[in-house]
Amino acid sequence: MTSTELSTGTSVFIPGAASPYQGDIARYWDQEARPVNLRLGDVDGLYHHHYGIGDVDHAALGDTADSAYEKKLIAELHRLESAQSDVLLHNLGAIKNGDTLVDAGCGRGGSMVMAHQRFGCRVEGVTLSAKQADFANHRARELGIEDHVRARVCNMLATPFETGQAAASWNNESSMYVDLHDLFAEHSRILGVGGRYVTITGCWNPRYGQPSKWVSQINAHFECNIHSRREYLRAMADNRLVPQAVIDLTPATLPYWKLRATSSLVTGIEDAFINSYEDGSFQYVLIAADRV
Repeated sequence: MTSTELSTGTSVFIPGAASPYQGDIARYWDQEARPVNLRLGDVDGLYHHHYGIGDVDHAALGDTADSAYEKKLIAELHRLESAQSDVLLHNLGAIKNGDTLVDAGCGRGGSMVMAHQRFGCRVEGVTLSAKQADFANHRARELGIEDHVRARVCNMLATPFETGQAAASWNNESSMYVDLHDLFAEHSRILGVGGRYVTITGCWNPRYGQPSKWVSQINAHFECNIHSRREYLRAMADNRLVPQAVIDLTPATLPYWKLRATSSLVTGIEDAFINSYEDGSFQYVLIAADRV
């Protein structure tokens, strides 16, 4: 156990990392403060940690020579990342007001807020980062929804939720930090029978043969381990999660990346995403599966 200072001025104890790698990931996200995540969230107070999908609204961007162009570009990138969350939440199916949802790898909580606003239900998030959990809980208090939206520091492979407690759960670009069999065993445990699991993730394409050099660059940049699409489907089948939809979002995410590559918020990884999506070695997919 370690202690950390929160924005409220109080110190709390958080669980120790279960492995050295988890400790590395917790430190990575505790220290992360990229403008591409924070400035996009500043647009409307929804802070995401994922990418976008959909066509770019060039009319909304206007002329590149306009002094307000960069501000409009940031707003457009944020619109596309919120559209990605909308697609994920839509694929959760019919959620009732009294249901509990679980966001595994919740980041700063943008998707949790959107889920509560959409369904009116309780949303529980987990993250290895104490700074992210504190940020998400602070935003929930600012919005007056802290009784319905909460983030906590814990390992998504060993959550504190009761067996069968969740009506639905998801990973939004967070499954590349864990072993998939362990991850889906935990989702299968916390989901009630008939509950829905959804993931949106980048995965390397088995038809390419092996992870490409671009995928290796992405792994190194984010200190993660990208899985193949085949690994996702196999691990789900082994853990009583039956896919109901597998949607290739690669064409839908390329406009986001090409727009981001022209912005002031570049991080140096944009070309790896664009090149790997275009050469077919990397795919952006949504998988929705039901617990049986």
